[in-house]
Amino acid sequence: MRYSIEAEPDITARAQIREANISPKHAVEICRAIKGMELQGAKDYLGEVIDLKRAVPFRRFNGMVGHRRGKGFGPGRYPKKAAKVILKLLEDCESNAEYSGLNTDSLFIKHIVSHRGRVIHGWMPRAHGRATDWDIHTVNIELILEEREEEDGQ
Repeated sequence: MRYSIEAEPDITARAQIREANISPKHAVEICRAIKGMELQGAKDYLGEVIDLKRAVPFRRFNGMVGHRRGKGFGPGRYPKKAAKVILKLLEDCESNAEYSGLNTDSLFIKHIVSHRGRVIHGWMPRAHGRATDWDIHTVNIELILEEREEEDGQ
């Protein structure tokens, strides 16, 4: 699978996950929340989401979603399962960057996006010979970390 943007291989590291069994809506909201963050900050943020200490703001998929604690915080949730998968993806991409010789302390998330993956069709038998669809929706996520240049103290 190709990436949706081109990246310079000297200063970037890439990773992707295909057909992750997580909610596509949760994946979109988490990707939107951590895009542009520094790597360590994003890992800490996802750790707090998993521990139910910090919510992910739901900007698009926020129907019937309660508001969360915090100044000016609107609708949000704690998508633990999706956060665990995306945290593992961040750690994998960090290992790729380390293997490539990049400074892992100066990495930030340049590009992260989730796409709907394959739908695994299933069904659940019901009464009177009927059936209900019981599909599993999967997600493809791509991530590009970029090394930020060290700025002089001028």
